[in-house]
Amino acid sequence: MGLLTYSMDFIIVGLVAFAASLLTFFSGFGLGTLLLPAFAFFFPASLAVAATGVVHLLNNLFKGGLVRKYADWPTVIGFGLPAIPAAILGAFILTSIGERIGGIVIGSILIIFAFLELQSWFQKINFAKKYMPLGGLLSGFMGGISGQQGALRSMFLLKSDFDAPRYVATGTFIAILIDLARLPIYVLGLSKVSTVITTHELVLVGFGTAAAFVGAWLGAKCLKKLTIGSVRYVVAGLMLVIGLLLIFGIIGN
Repeated sequence: MGLLTYSMDFIIVGLVAFAASLLTFFSGFGLGTLLLPAFAFFFPASLAVAATGVVHLLNNLFKGGLVRKYADWPTVIGFGLPAIPAAILGAFILTSIGERIGGIVIGSILIIFAFLELQSWFQKINFAKKYMPLGGLLSGFMGGISGQQGALRSMFLLKSDFDAPRYVATGTFIAILIDLARLPIYVLGLSKVSTVITTHELVLVGFGTAAAFVGAWLGAKCLKKLTIGSVRYVVAGLMLVIGLLLIFGIIGN
């Protein structure tokens, strides 16, 4: 039974990381949302967010290498720089409020986003480019406190008249900035509460990262544009389910 359990976490995390990376390559968001539940079944809430963040960052660095020539750098800077302090603040709050409260906060945020993603008015929200710094602040903060930065970022970037490659590349490099800001805070927070990260957990994160790389590579090589609408209901459904599970303490403790 122990061997089966040991194998199942690799199977679940690997499959989810691969499928999420593949499905969300063009949508620009969803990898963290889809991967967080897989890690949350095996890790405490804040450690699950941190592990997801590591895979998210490394996969975005890999993805950025594939699409870097399409990035709109003024937007990356205008959106990404305000996101950095906001992400640090969000990550600091997450690491300061404790595991149980953290699970409730993360779960509540996921449920709110799940319902918003299903609202037609939310899908049609339009933001002028002058609001990009505000988008960076909001996206960065939500990324820091919950790992869910992509939906807000997409809301702003989708209305920027970018073609698909520019949209994907610009969003990828903004995500990298937010990940670089929040991950050190997670590490410091985990060290303060003496969280022991086992070799098995480190290997699991590495395995998930490798699986995500394969998904991103396949997304770049084999698939046409996958619209956000095609994965919206799947992402919203998973956010709702995992949010409820976190709030009721079924996972993440």
